[in-house]
Amino acid sequence: MNRELYRAEQLPVFQNRMFRTAEAAQACARGDVVLVQDPRTGLVFNDAFRPELMQYDADYQNEQAVSSVFRAHLDEITGIVERHFRGRSLIEVGCGKAYFLEHLQELGFAITGIDPAYEGANPKVVKARFSREAGLQAEGLVLRHVLEPIRQPADFLAELREANGGGGTIFIEVPCLDWICARRAWFDIFYEHVNYFRLDDFRRMFGRILEAGHVFGGQYLYVVADLASLRDPAQERGVPFAFPADFSASIGRFTDHIRARGAAAVVWGGASKGVIFSLFMQRAGAQIDCVVDINPAKQGRYLPATGLRVSSPEEMLAQVDEGADIYVMNGNYLAEIRRMTRDRFNYMTVDHE
Repeated sequence: MNRELYRAEQLPVFQNRMFRTAEAAQACARGDVVLVQDPRTGLVFNDAFRPELMQYDADYQNEQAVSSVFRAHLDEITGIVERHFRGRSLIEVGCGKAYFLEHLQELGFAITGIDPAYEGANPKVVKARFSREAGLQAEGLVLRHVLEPIRQPADFLAELREANGGGGTIFIEVPCLDWICARRAWFDIFYEHVNYFRLDDFRRMFGRILEAGHVFGGQYLYVVADLASLRDPAQERGVPFAFPADFSASIGRFTDHIRARGAAAVVWGGASKGVIFSLFMQRAGAQIDCVVDINPAKQGRYLPATGLRVSSPEEMLAQVDEGADIYVMNGNYLAEIRRMTRDRFNYMTVDHE
């Protein structure tokens, strides 16, 4: 029987879907998160997930490459790809808007993308699901943040193996559950992410791993593995997992701080973390006065569930008094945010508790 680990109810189904009005944002589709561990495979997933709710469209905005900090992360990932795939044919499965694919193309990689939701004009991207019927095979497969929303990730990887002729080398990047626990990052639990992985999960899934580790300040983990060595993770006994007893304790601390300070409370980061943080603060009766994001596609739009409007940095600077509290959703961006705001505020990195 699956063992319940964590529960969060009525979260927005898509934390990165932006809305044109506050009313539409507040009326967004919602779902429950009930994280459990499968005792057979050791994998952690949302047992309440309903795949029929997941319908991506043009209002879904998750591009992070606007930031120089995130581009530096992509450079680190590029270095890993260089080590294992230079001179080999590549397919990026679930390439999204093809930013990383086009970055690799500029570096001379022979890469094809495949994504049924792709909306661009790159002739090297196929609008389809990667399957045997797609007729594509390559020496290497790239999966960046693709496994999180897949209901049965081990079965999905087996499908990729068969579609790719039974083998190949695969690069996988996903968020790290161990980091989420260590930082008590309750704002990193989303409905859209069905699965929450640890490095140990991939060591049980693959018999041959060429390289593995953590990137982006530990927030993400990656593996480079022999796809032919894929196996049922139940073959290797998984370690029982549990969230720390104080995993959600900072909700109360942040709520108390916002209420006591009396200064404006600004959330910097209108993406996944900011959506969940703002929602939990709103539910606890702590007012968020402003949400900031540097992505122009988010500015002037409204966050799901809370209906909070997203401002540009310039708009926030013109409206918020010096000394206000800025809740930085991702500590990786703290130095960048301090520079952009000329160090005029009180900065609180929520993932560095």
